[in-house]
Amino acid sequence: MMSSWLLPENLSDVLPAEARRIEELRRELLDLYRTYGFELVAPPMVEYLDSLMPADDEALRLRTCKLVDQLSGVTMGVRADMTIQVSRIDAHLLNREGVTRLCYCGPVVHARPAGLMSDRELLQIGAEIFGHAGVQADIESIRLALESVRRAGVREPRLDLNHPGVGRALVDDDPALADVAEAIFELLSAKDVPGLAALCAEVGARPGSLAALRTLTGLYGDLSVLDRARASLPDLPAVRAALEALQTLCAALPDAPIALDLADMGGGYGYHSGAVFAIYAAGWHDALVRGGRYDGIGRKFGRARPATGFSLDLRKLSAGLPDARPVQAIRAPWSEDPALTETIRALRSQGRIVIQALPGERQCPDEFFVDQELVAIGGGWELRPLDGAA
Repeated sequence: MMSSWLLPENLSDVLPAEARRIEELRRELLDLYRTYGFELVAPPMVEYLDSLMPADDEALRLRTCKLVDQLSGVTMGVRADMTIQVSRIDAHLLNREGVTRLCYCGPVVHARPAGLMSDRELLQIGAEIFGHAGVQADIESIRLALESVRRAGVREPRLDLNHPGVGRALVDDDPALADVAEAIFELLSAKDVPGLAALCAEVGARPGSLAALRTLTGLYGDLSVLDRARASLPDLPAVRAALEALQTLCAALPDAPIALDLADMGGGYGYHSGAVFAIYAAGWHDALVRGGRYDGIGRKFGRARPATGFSLDLRKLSAGLPDARPVQAIRAPWSEDPALTETIRALRSQGRIVIQALPGERQCPDEFFVDQELVAIGGGWELRPLDGAA
């Protein structure tokens, strides 16, 4: 018999110190986004399945838990990503003209983990800009993402940039690759040159197509990648446009350590339409932040809009930071003395932590170190230091 306290694989409880730090990060980042003019929205955990994902997004479909609505009999999904929901709010509910900045934070659940070390429940926080097709919105989004991890205490974040439009242009240029595009993208991301050669031979791709894809797998590194790409890839309009977009972004972010990988077709979902980015740092095995441009995603909700943004998992972010430190607290005895009640109320109104011991209670909280206590002096109560932390 399975123990009742066991949790399903890749799901875990968050204990007090960690939960406090995650909540502090949530408040810090949402307050940061507000200073940039982002408005907070809170979509529901569960929606009808059709509204939770764009068409033909297999990765998102596989990560979405399904259930049947007992009221309507229609299949619903537990959200695996909040970006689609925020796009629905922008396109269908707000329906504003001009630029709209929206931020959000809430749990998402994955039917299967994204990787060997990934959780299935995330606390996703993010910020999205709708209604601006220019590169300026992408620049603002990336700058805000970098500021987010810096505010959290991440040292020396590294920015990875790419534009899936390069790989898509190479695939679109050869009709033989149309039916195996997704497989090609997976092989490109894995830099599996033998796999690319075998698949191209199987579908009868042009020799030049294989040569271009093979070249693409080697186009990663510093900013010189852009010049190498221009010199070695086919001179297709979509390739030129994608490389120009990346050049503009790099020029606008001179203080960020940037790496490029033109064969990376995106480690997230398939709805991105333009430049994409990820932020890495020492101490985390995977990307801390993922984002990019996803124009037109609101089309299924009746209004296609330019859009760009990013998201991150606060639980993952917190897990790589130094251990949360206990915070200072005050011990108070149990008493019905109105003077004690008023003293405790005044201290708590100042933001101080006062733990009033219940009769017979032995205090041993992990979250706090108690270095002061309230003692009765004359007709009132005063703070006195303890000999050691309790």
